[in-house]
Amino acid sequence: MSLLTKVLFYPTLGYNVLMTYVSSRRWYDRIDETVLLGALPLRSWNKILVEEENVRGIVSLTEDFETEGITNSTEEWKSLGVEQLKLPTPDFIASPSPEFIDEGVAFILKHRRQQNSVYVHCKAGRTRSATIVACYLIKVNNWDPKEAVAFIESKRPHIWLREKQLDSINLYYDTLKHRKSHRG
Repeated sequence: MSLLTKVLFYPTLGYNVLMTYVSSRRWYDRIDETVLLGALPLRSWNKILVEEENVRGIVSLTEDFETEGITNSTEEWKSLGVEQLKLPTPDFIASPSPEFIDEGVAFILKHRRQQNSVYVHCKAGRTRSATIVACYLIKVNNWDPKEAVAFIESKRPHIWLREKQLDSINLYYDTLKHRKSHRG
């Protein structure tokens, strides 16, 4: 974790909260029947996420300092019947690793088979988490990266995928194509 990431955390979190009040941005958006893409799942959202949205899985792409005291711990999620997958990825400077993307997509697919919803988040639900969701959409819909990103943008227009995240999404797509071509 970089010092800059830590210093910018609270001001940028405050900005995200403010934007939900002064703009059309929502804290989270349902992307399909399985996935919700959003910002930090604050404790005040627990009841809605679990009871109304049927969330039984959480994919967290935050570092530990981003969630301490703000969101549920893994144990607290478990007590609500929610399984949490932590894929710590630094904010601003990183994209989820190929291993984290594979792990995140597999986790979402497992819950999809059980007809559960999965809340995929980072701090703002715009970059790190949107990367995983794009890869999931590529896998389940057999889409290319542009289709997946456009679909997410139609549901959550304020996502912000930069070159590093787009490279990760394209690598995932190319890897899937390669695996399919070798299976014959």
